[in-house]
Amino acid sequence: MFARTFGATTLGVDGRIITVEVDSTNGMPSFDIVGLPDMSVKESKERVRTAIKNSNLLLRAEKITINLAPASMKKDSPGLDLPIAIGLLSAQGTIPLDKTKDCLFAAELSLEGQLRSVYGVLPMVITARECGLKRVFVSKDNVNEALLVDGVEVYAPDNLGELVRFLQGYEDMPLAVKTRINVDDDNLEIQDDFSDVQGQFLAKRALEVAAAGGHNVLMVGVPGSGKTMLAKRMNSILPELTPEEALEVTKIYSIEGKLGKNGGLITKRPFQNPNHDASTASMIGGGTIPRPGQVTLAHNGVLFLDEFPEFHKSVLEALREPLEERQITISRINATLTFPSNIILICSMNPCPCGWHGDPTHPCRCSPLEIRRYTRKLSGPLLDRIDIHIRVPRVEYKDLSSKRKSEPSSEIRKRVSKARDIQVKRLKPYHMFCNAQMNHALIGKYCQMTDRAEELLELVYKRKHLSARSYDRIKKVARTIADLEGSDVIDNVHIGEAIKLRNDVEIDLN
Repeated sequence: MFARTFGATTLGVDGRIITVEVDSTNGMPSFDIVGLPDMSVKESKERVRTAIKNSNLLLRAEKITINLAPASMKKDSPGLDLPIAIGLLSAQGTIPLDKTKDCLFAAELSLEGQLRSVYGVLPMVITARECGLKRVFVSKDNVNEALLVDGVEVYAPDNLGELVRFLQGYEDMPLAVKTRINVDDDNLEIQDDFSDVQGQFLAKRALEVAAAGGHNVLMVGVPGSGKTMLAKRMNSILPELTPEEALEVTKIYSIEGKLGKNGGLITKRPFQNPNHDASTASMIGGGTIPRPGQVTLAHNGVLFLDEFPEFHKSVLEALREPLEERQITISRINATLTFPSNIILICSMNPCPCGWHGDPTHPCRCSPLEIRRYTRKLSGPLLDRIDIHIRVPRVEYKDLSSKRKSEPSSEIRKRVSKARDIQVKRLKPYHMFCNAQMNHALIGKYCQMTDRAEELLELVYKRKHLSARSYDRIKKVARTIADLEGSDVIDNVHIGEAIKLRNDVEIDLN
């Protein structure tokens, strides 16, 4: 007899419905799975057969063929165990065929028939709802994740036997509820606060502007000047995730299995800090079937690259596309996928290999050749995509010994959130959240300047031989500074500060 059930897998950051077609007929006993399954799916026949036996259910020795459609897409999720088992029992008459027609099954099976959690349940359930499926069956560890999606009924049976009895109509099963209280991380006390940072007023102002407009930052300074300390406090001044942004981030972390047992909606912006020996694939994503990399895990948050020139040159150059397009496209033989990468990139570096070049009190041991070799990994096109370049000097003793507390993150965050609200309202028709996302057309529309601001920018453009990209990025930073002050028009003061923030440090690329 023929039966059909529905499972799911993930491709990129989205779910994909898999139609499980099962045919069980008289003939030489066999169990074949076709439809481009990978090894974990091929092995599911042993898990399914044993789970059915240990659930005290009858499985007749027949010729069994299982097709996973669409056949052109590789299937790599152990979550197909459950739809295969339900489809097989339906084909052999144990479960009525009409009981599974509007259901999604997504769980791995243990050998004794227990339901185990799988990665990517959130995008799977979202896709199931879009395809008209009304009931979802998952393991208890995936319940909170599945309940984030409205419009579907979520069930969480303990084991295969309980689920079969429910589908047969012999037992009732209550709708799933959240298994534990979701702790909102934003309500916890922020440990890393800008009030801990003494001095470094320019750097703190630069990060405030970057947080308000979503701009990228490069900090150049001597060892111990506080670059890493500043970067790690960036999240404390960023505005809260909007519901749309939070759902995007949660989908990504669901696919990577990083939600934890709680499985609730992520409400805190991501902060990724990869080591400088990271490979290109780990940074931008990769694999036979591409998986998200660090730039995608930092989506709607911060990607911090400490010791910037120490990263492999190929890794740094691979950052060009996500910084410009705010997404990254990875092409493989099996698939071409696009991952989101709307990030704030914060980079820190020393001015030279020994770290003391330009410091007035500490001699530099590096030759000009060594300094050029150190900075040569940083290409002009890459630096052009970083909006703010600032120097972070050594902190003076009077600043370190001062008993006066610096401005706390909560106060800076209020100004940042106010400026972001202006930008969200302005850019809402274009589905954008901050000034850094504006393209050239939107810059021309919303970055209106006074005559004095035009004159100043023209002077600097000619004197510094700026590129067209630098011209646009200075205007975007100036727009953010004007938003922080509540100004509708960009004045020469705003342009002047934007130029200062972009040209505070010069890097020799020759």
